[in-house]
Amino acid sequence: MTRGSFPQRSFASRRDILRLGGVSSLGLALPQLLEARGGQQTPHDDSFGRAKRVIMLYLHGGHPQQETFDPKPNGPSTVRGEFKAIATTVPGVSFSELLPGTARIADKLAVIRSMTHDNPNHVQASLPANTGHRHPPEVSTRGDFPPSDTDFPPFGAVIDRLQPNAQTLPSWVRVGPLMRRSNGTMLHGQLPGFLGARYSSFAVDQSLLGEDVSVESVRPADELSPIRLRSRRDLLKEFDGERQRLDEVRSAGNLNAFYQRAFDLLTSDQARNAFDLASEPASTRDRYGDTEFGQRCLLARRLVESGVSMVNVSYCHTPAGSWDTHSKNFSKMKSSLAPTLDAAFTALVNDLDERGLLDETLVVVNAEFGRTPAINKNAGRDHWPWVYSLALCGAGVRSGVVHGTSDDSAAYPTSDPHGPEDFAATLYHLLGVPGDTVLHDALGRPHRLVVGQPIREVLV
Repeated sequence: MTRGSFPQRSFASRRDILRLGGVSSLGLALPQLLEARGGQQTPHDDSFGRAKRVIMLYLHGGHPQQETFDPKPNGPSTVRGEFKAIATTVPGVSFSELLPGTARIADKLAVIRSMTHDNPNHVQASLPANTGHRHPPEVSTRGDFPPSDTDFPPFGAVIDRLQPNAQTLPSWVRVGPLMRRSNGTMLHGQLPGFLGARYSSFAVDQSLLGEDVSVESVRPADELSPIRLRSRRDLLKEFDGERQRLDEVRSAGNLNAFYQRAFDLLTSDQARNAFDLASEPASTRDRYGDTEFGQRCLLARRLVESGVSMVNVSYCHTPAGSWDTHSKNFSKMKSSLAPTLDAAFTALVNDLDERGLLDETLVVVNAEFGRTPAINKNAGRDHWPWVYSLALCGAGVRSGVVHGTSDDSAAYPTSDPHGPEDFAATLYHLLGVPGDTVLHDALGRPHRLVVGQPIREVLV
């Protein structure tokens, strides 16, 4: 891999400087934001509780900041890549030329260019990206290992726990496969962790392409009419006596919740309508793009419009492909990754806005980290958590804002660094969750939900 030397940062000592393409235990030292912050998050803020729904677009592998939201056309030739920057609808702000549609909606977005942490492992870094909580320092050297039922729960599980949907629709839906590495290890931050299985996401894991697509998760088997389904439900009631005894076991209680959820979904007209992607006009489906990611975004819009609180949309091709562009970064970005994101994200934001939903819907483009400034020998960019960009828009988020800066190589923050814990605090603030909220695990132990600070500069 081609590596270069990075000039000294103005706020760090020379011993902290990393080679641009390297992976090291040295990195930008982040402040430990572990003090109580409930008093700093007042429910009287204009942005507090503005989000009634969240759509999280997750770019597994990490999108290159240089080829998306933080281009460096005047940076060193060895790191800037081959694409130009283009003007956006926000004066003085440029995005990569690969995102022309996104550039046209920049006046609706808030972009944070100074996200940062120090863990370059996909599997581990996905936990803080989806929960705001990191693994203990002692496990950071373990590499890939599977999620645990003691992990901190992700946003969707917490919403399901604190703000459950009163309708028959689930509170939390995952559209797309569970994200895994090529070795089969599941990325952390997708399972409900210590909240337990009853707070798992409702999954839509299938192809959404095709004119007559049908979401199998909410379609009963052909032989099961609503009458027969209700008969089966009545049959289950006969076992209530035994179930009451078994419900003392936690797993049995979770199983009972699964039965109830499944029955409600299979017999609900509201659910069938919400998941009826085929009913969308062809023009709308074309607007989002004839891609799996585009149709996932369209289904997400249908779900939040119907009342689902949180929808996770993954942009990955499990297990082999993702935004993990260690080779052919530029050709992959130009031919597939960027155009697919650009079409779907632009369509989603505009569609929500046109339907009057954007003011109460938070849309996020998220990932576990960014990509190296250095371009390796395979024309790729490698893992880089020390600076990356996120984009937000919608409920309670300021429009046309770029917060934080990175250096000329898009390697380190030069102002306003923020960790994933701050992003999580921002999301919970927008959802109206007090900063001093405490969750309890299966053993009754308390865990603070928010350990960062809301990023005030991107809030109204």
